Amino acid sequence: MTIRRLSTPIKFAAALALTATGGLVFAQVDDPDQGVAPADSSGSYEVSGISVDVTAKSAEAARYAGWRIAQRKGWDMLSRRMGKGGATLSDGTLDAMVSGIVVENEQIGPNRYVAKLGVLFSRARAGSILGVSAAAARSAPMLTIPIEVSGGVATGLEQKTAWQDAWSRYRTGSSLVDYVRPTGTGADALLLTLGQTERPGRGWWRVVLDQYGATDVLVPKVTLRREWPGGPIIGVFEARHGPDNNVIAQFTLRVDRADALPVLLDAGVKRIDDAYQAALRGGGLNGDSGLAYVAPVATPTPSATPTDVVPIDLGIDGLPGPSAARTSAPITIQADTPSAGSVAATESALQAIPGVRSAITTSLAIGGVSVLRVTYDADPAVLRAALESRGWSVSASGTTFRIRRSGPSGQPAPTDSPTG
Repeated sequence: MTIRRLSTPIKFAAALALTATGGLVFAQVDDPDQGVAPADSSGSYEVSGISVDVTAKSAEAARYAGWRIAQRKGWDMLSRRMGKGGATLSDGTLDAMVSGIVVENEQIGPNRYVAKLGVLFSRARAGSILGVSAAAARSAPMLTIPIEVSGGVATGLEQKTAWQDAWSRYRTGSSLVDYVRPTGTGADALLLTLGQTERPGRGWWRVVLDQYGATDVLVPKVTLRREWPGGPIIGVFEARHGPDNNVIAQFTLRVDRADALPVLLDAGVKRIDDAYQAALRGGGLNGDSGLAYVAPVATPTPSATPTDVVPIDLGIDGLPGPSAARTSAPITIQADTPSAGSVAATESALQAIPGVRSAITTSLAIGGVSVLRVTYDADPAVLRAALESRGWSVSASGTTFRIRRSGPSGQPAPTDSPTG
């Protein structure tokens, strides 16, 4: 699947093919065989499965006309989905609203363009026209560990897998589930394995979740069975949740050719996401109380006698001097970082808050959710209030904060087969 990014207005020279992960993987990892950066999770409205068949004087003109038609059809479908009855807009307005074209399948001739396309609409701009809120209530941050079983070997994030690739391609911004998708770099290969998903101990799970700024865990699993080399592939998919590895949903999909494996896995990701969203609406993704933050037990200290009292240097102005004791609390902050510049901007914004001694990015995910470690000289509740006063939307669980800025290719489709 290919994403075409569009300028405003659309120009032929700007219609560049971008893969779902782009060239970003090699910028984030040292080993090209390890690590996959997630796709954009900005939350654009997506309309898929739009068929176009256009003839024109040239191939470029036919493609241009096909994309124009896809935009119109996509807007009609989106407005009907939102209950607005197929509103119509000019091509210029649509150009400013469309953030990308997803090429699911295309065939280009000398003067004909036949394709199945998807259209991505800016959530803020489309929502303002349709009269719906651009904000959506989402779940608590969920650490996502894709497990692939192929040839009898189960692989988590130890190395790149086709299943991990499928999850990196999936745009999760419009989902009700707040997926925390590790890239597979650094300590991910050691922490996020099949063994960890089968370990029920809550204490170690709390340590792992704290590293990624998450409060719960999801384990989407696929078991691949190949009939013969190059032949049909059967995938048994499981949507699992929590440290007890509870099964939320299970289903089987099949494709007739080995080169259709990405189609099989993409369809599996979509159905698993649907299952998780349904479970969230039904209360099936409630957090495990054993994963909640446990405050350290305060040990009693002996009362000081008058001879034990140490005077505190108040300095010239009556403020605590360098010798005054300070307490620093480490706080984990999870923030959306759609670009490299947003990472530096978030660090600078945090360091500008009085009382913050340091703000360091510990887990980088360009286009996804990064995790920062902040050292703060006061109660975490004070930091939360300071962030909210500066325009951030903050949800907290103990010393873990989730912050957001307030405001506005010819392959066969997979088919269902009975679980075997």
